[in-house]
Amino acid sequence: MTVTFHNPPAVPPPPAAYSNLAEIDLGGARLLVLAGQIALDHDGALVGGNDMRAQTQQVFEAIGALLADRGATFTDVVNIRTYLTDMSRLREYGEVRARYLANALPTSTTVEVSRLFRPGALLEVDITAVVQGTD
Repeated sequence: MTVTFHNPPAVPPPPAAYSNLAEIDLGGARLLVLAGQIALDHDGALVGGNDMRAQTQQVFEAIGALLADRGATFTDVVNIRTYLTDMSRLREYGEVRARYLANALPTSTTVEVSRLFRPGALLEVDITAVVQGTD
């Protein structure tokens, strides 16, 4: 088993000392474990203000770019964890999420948290994906 860590240039660099993605070669399949993503642009600025839909779209665009960098798509996602700062906005989040996961039904956990590491961030999402075959 081989583990490699990646910070592809297609997404903003992590704001601290960690990797955006761990790739685990399982011999015949690869496990992708993504770090939690918030709505940051390439300059590290928060995108979307208090707009849950805009922040959610930014988060899923980053996740999509991370997956694509490793030859994966949203159909490879097997688990998604979502941390919302306000559960009353779940519907807004869900409307955007459905556009990205329309053809996938991964396991899912969604919880409300009092705050996230970045002031103004409304959500953080991390995913796990399994890609059949190896590069």
